[in-house]
Amino acid sequence: METDKNDNMRDLENYSLLAHNTFGVDAHCRRFLEYATIEEAQQVAQMLRESDLPYIIIGGGSNLLLTRDYEGIVVHSAIKGIKRHEYMLCCGSGETWDDVVAYAVDHQLYGAENLSLIPGDVGASAVQNIGAYGVEVQELITEIEAVEIATGEVHHIMQAECNYGYRQSRFKHEWKNKYLITQVTYQFQSVFKPHLDYGNIRMELERQGIKPTSKELRKVIISIREAKLPDPKVTGNAGSFFMNPIVSREKYEQLALLYKDMPHYTVDAEHEKIPAGWMIDQCGWKGRSKGRAGVHDKQALVLVNRGGATGQEIVALYKAIQQDVKKKFGIEIYPEVNVL
Repeated sequence: METDKNDNMRDLENYSLLAHNTFGVDAHCRRFLEYATIEEAQQVAQMLRESDLPYIIIGGGSNLLLTRDYEGIVVHSAIKGIKRHEYMLCCGSGETWDDVVAYAVDHQLYGAENLSLIPGDVGASAVQNIGAYGVEVQELITEIEAVEIATGEVHHIMQAECNYGYRQSRFKHEWKNKYLITQVTYQFQSVFKPHLDYGNIRMELERQGIKPTSKELRKVIISIREAKLPDPKVTGNAGSFFMNPIVSREKYEQLALLYKDMPHYTVDAEHEKIPAGWMIDQCGWKGRSKGRAGVHDKQALVLVNRGGATGQEIVALYKAIQQDVKKKFGIEIYPEVNVL
């Protein structure tokens, strides 16, 4: 039952998480806590300290695969609001990330265009270090406001403290379940400097004969993503399921001799990034299914719920893909999605 202690804070038992995961898996948690203000986040922190149940913190559920009911507490932010201070935006952790990108573009704040249409919430953007088309959100983040669960104290964490890397941060490791993020501050550019040399952005712009403004670049990014990624409201998915592996230059050069058309992106003098989707496609998985789970027919990096798939079916599919990629290329690929 839902408490009426507060007009906004939600406290529910035996709560369905169907609306909180884009894979469309209907799993329940024993208790669901949702905070809508920093004061409520402090209340939730106290509840977590007093409870003997395990807990997890989720965002929009676009990076989550539920394989079972969760016998613990699920915590979610519903803090909304976008406040502008010159070229900075201070955003509530429960805001939808793409709404922030849209706001920035509409107000001539530049730098986030390539991150258009990435699903999820603001809080999760800071945890996952979301990225697309050669841009990562760490390039925009300046500060994260969060409540420390152990003490209830409010902390202001600077970007440099987060140890950001490719789809990584301290929030995913030593800080996991340590903080309730309440606000993220992003610093944008005053001059539009488009990033066009990743994926097929430039080719698509040339096809349309466009020299892009920030709004036009956002439209192109959205059209590219919509063309290859299924709408989770129609077909359950979590976007890109696997991280693109980063390999040594020696390993890359060995594979390049065997696969002349292998795409790659230089990370530094000693490392190359190879698209996991390309390797999965080479293994013949694009469009295939295993039970009610499958691989999207337009983008092999995306696993989909064909209808009624359980989390276990999706796990069986991704493990089969992992094995085939390892056998063919000698490379381990790992889920970008959190498997619970």
